[in-house]
Amino acid sequence: MTRGLRLTEKWMQRALWLVAFIFAAFLIGLGSLIVAAVHDVEAPLSVEQFMDQEAAARVRAEMAAAQAKVEAANERREQADQKHSVAQSNTRSARATFDNWLATRQATARPDQDPELIKRTEALDALERAERQALAAVQVEEQVRLDAAQAYDRAGARWNALEQPAQAAFAEESRARELREFLYRLLLTLPLLVIAGWLFKYKRKTPDWPFAWGFIIFALFTFFFELVPYLPSYGGFVRYVVGIILTVVAGRYAIAWLQGYLERQKQAEALPDAERRQGMRYDVALARMDKGVCPGCERPINVKDEKLDFCPHCGIGLFNRCTCCATRKSAFARFCFACGTQANTTLAD
Repeated sequence: MTRGLRLTEKWMQRALWLVAFIFAAFLIGLGSLIVAAVHDVEAPLSVEQFMDQEAAARVRAEMAAAQAKVEAANERREQADQKHSVAQSNTRSARATFDNWLATRQATARPDQDPELIKRTEALDALERAERQALAAVQVEEQVRLDAAQAYDRAGARWNALEQPAQAAFAEESRARELREFLYRLLLTLPLLVIAGWLFKYKRKTPDWPFAWGFIIFALFTFFFELVPYLPSYGGFVRYVVGIILTVVAGRYAIAWLQGYLERQKQAEALPDAERRQGMRYDVALARMDKGVCPGCERPINVKDEKLDFCPHCGIGLFNRCTCCATRKSAFARFCFACGTQANTTLAD
């Protein structure tokens, strides 16, 4: 539809569309920040908010104390394990030395070595006692760790008993909060859609149309990307009801517009040729002719047929002859392309 526009006018229209999109982008950025703040209107929820606070505090303290005992017992057991390992190593080393010495004594059978045998035997017994003591220390710490772990498990069971009913209350409140957040977004979005509808109806063809279209784009983006994704599902009822309402509204608007358009076309086709041209735009008429469509009734026509001077559907004049040089030309052209004589047209800019 830009065939009849001046070059500067074409580029200015593109620039104005760019202005519309830039304006929409800034509005979308601001709107996203505002809508995102809706999530912070209410304090965050947690399951613990719906639990008996005193009982939860006691159980939490018990679990913390038991966990601390388990960790301390684990650390002490690691130390005890290390000491037990050292004691075992000492015992094995002493046992090997004693066995070697004992084999030597049996080979020589010297009585003067009996005091040494007794001494070595007592040292080995002492090492074995130290090993048993180290093992006992490990077992003590293992028992402490086991007792603390069982205490932690018992406290965990009491915590689960407190948490179970709180989970149900938390889920219910989360659903209620989700609905409230949706309503907050809806209260922000609906006025934007109303304003966008008013701008579309009354301002989209005014000199300020770039700002009108920018706001319309912003309102549609806010609806589809800031509101629709947060529609509470509830089995899909809300989502489908909203979709049905939007479809019915859009469908009724389209039907009413089509009926009005057909009625306007019938009334226009009944008017005289000169009067019908007064309501046509110059660039629109040329663009339709270029596409092989009648500028009056928008039905297909064969513009290449040199015998076709009038639309066979609505009777509007399509081609005539120049009053100066008699050259056949478009009836919508303002000047004769052959001699440059101004034509007697009444098309609007």
